[in-house]
Amino acid sequence: MTLIDDLRAAVGAAHVLVDGDLSGYEVDWRKRYRGRARAVVRPGSTAEVAAVLRACAAHGTAIVPQGGNTGLVGASIPDDSGTQVLLSLTRMNRVREIDAANLAMTVDAGCVLQSVQEAAAARGLLFPLSLAAEGSCTIGGNLATNAGGTQVLRYGNTRELCLGLEVVTASGEIWNGLTGLRKDNTGYDLRDLFIGSEGTLGIITGATLKLHPQPAAVTTALASLATLEAAVQLLQLAQSRLGAGLTGFEVMGRYALSLVRTHMPQLAQPLPPADWTVLLEQSDNEGEAHAQALFEALLETALDRGLIADAAVASSLEQSNAMWHLRESIPMAQAQEGANIKHDIALPVSAIAEFVATTDAALSAGFPGVRLVNFGHLGDGNLHYNVQAPEGVDATVFLRDHEHAVNTLVYDAVGRFAGSISAEHGVGALKRDELAQRKSPVALGMMRAIKQALDPNGMLNPGRVL
Repeated sequence: MTLIDDLRAAVGAAHVLVDGDLSGYEVDWRKRYRGRARAVVRPGSTAEVAAVLRACAAHGTAIVPQGGNTGLVGASIPDDSGTQVLLSLTRMNRVREIDAANLAMTVDAGCVLQSVQEAAAARGLLFPLSLAAEGSCTIGGNLATNAGGTQVLRYGNTRELCLGLEVVTASGEIWNGLTGLRKDNTGYDLRDLFIGSEGTLGIITGATLKLHPQPAAVTTALASLATLEAAVQLLQLAQSRLGAGLTGFEVMGRYALSLVRTHMPQLAQPLPPADWTVLLEQSDNEGEAHAQALFEALLETALDRGLIADAAVASSLEQSNAMWHLRESIPMAQAQEGANIKHDIALPVSAIAEFVATTDAALSAGFPGVRLVNFGHLGDGNLHYNVQAPEGVDATVFLRDHEHAVNTLVYDAVGRFAGSISAEHGVGALKRDELAQRKSPVALGMMRAIKQALDPNGMLNPGRVL
C-alpha cells in the first residue's frame, strides 16, 4: 500500500486532503512561510494520530503538526519539498472532563483556547490563559510553544497551567500522562519535556489543565507616562499595593498606539497620546467596591509621586474590553502598515528601560528613520520590540536587505542584558539559526541528545528548533 492508502485507512479518506486549495494549512499567519504538503491529514482521535504516526514511520515520512496555524516563527508549516505530511489536530476539539472539585479540566489538543475559557466559565471557573489569537489558536499549539499572553504576571505561562499531557510518540505509541495531581515525584517530569518542544519530540493530543476560581471583580485602567522608567516604578508600586491581585500590566509605546489610531480610527483611545501608556488589570476576590477603592488609591498615589500624567479607569465590562482591544489591536495595525521585523524578547524587568534606550539609539543610528513598535507584557519582562521600515521605504525591501543586521543588533543587546531571544513565540524555523549561535553549547548538546532519544529518525517537525 502507498502512504496515502495507509493514511486513508487510519483516518478515513475524507480527512486526507491531497488536492485543491490547501493554503490555509501551507501558509503561515504572517505570510512569511509557504510550503507544500504531501497530504493534509485530519485525525479525529488520539488512536488515529497514533495510526498516522505509525504509517509515516513505516514510509519514512516526516510529519509537521499544526493547531490553529497562528504561530509567528514558522513552526507549523511544511517545507516546499512536497514530501512532508501536515497533521492538523483541529478535529480533536472535545472538552473531555471538568473536575470542579480538583480545579482541573481535560481537553483535546485541538480545542480552541476561547472554547476552553468558555467551558470553564460555564462552570463558574477560570482558565486564565489569554492572548490575542485566542479565538483561533489551540491548546495543543499553546502547550507546544509554552504560550504566555496577558496574565503571566499572576498565573504563569501555559506550562504553569498544565497538570498532565497525553502524547503520541514518534513510533506511534500513546503516553497517557493525563494526571490531575499537583504533586507527583515519580521520576523525570515528562510533561515539562514536551511543553515548549514545538512538536519536535512528540505530538500532544490532550491535556489536563489547571483552573482557578472566578474573581469577584475585575478592574481595568489605562495610565499615561513620560518614561519607561516611570512604568517600571508604577509596576513596583502596583505589586506592593495589589499583590497577587495584579493580573495584567501591559506597556504600549507612542508609535504602537499611533498605528492603531491610523488604521483603526473607530477604536476610541480615552487618553491623549503619550510617550508610554500602561494598561493595568486587577482581579479582586472581595467585590467591586473593594477593587475600585484599591485601584483608585493606587492611581492617586502614582499621580502624587509624578509617575503618571493621566489615567482612565473602566467603569463597565464594555469599557474594560475596549481597553484590552486597543492593546490587542497593535499587531494587526502594524501588519496593515507593512511587513516588519519582529522580536519577542524577555529581559529582567529592572533592565528594560536601559535596554530600550540604548537599543533604540543604536537602531536609529544604524538605520536612520526606522520606526520602533514597542509594546508587550512589562509585568513579566516580555517585550514585542518590533522594527518597521522608515516611512516611504518599501517594507518588503527593507526586510529583505536589513533583517539580519537588525536582528544581530537587537539580539546582541538582549544578550548583554542577560535576556532571551524568544519569550513566548517559540523558536520554529525563524530563530533556529540564532538559537544555534546564542544558546549554550552544553544546553544544545543536551537538547540534541533528547531529540535523538525520542525521535531517532528525525521525522517530527524537522528543521524546527534544532
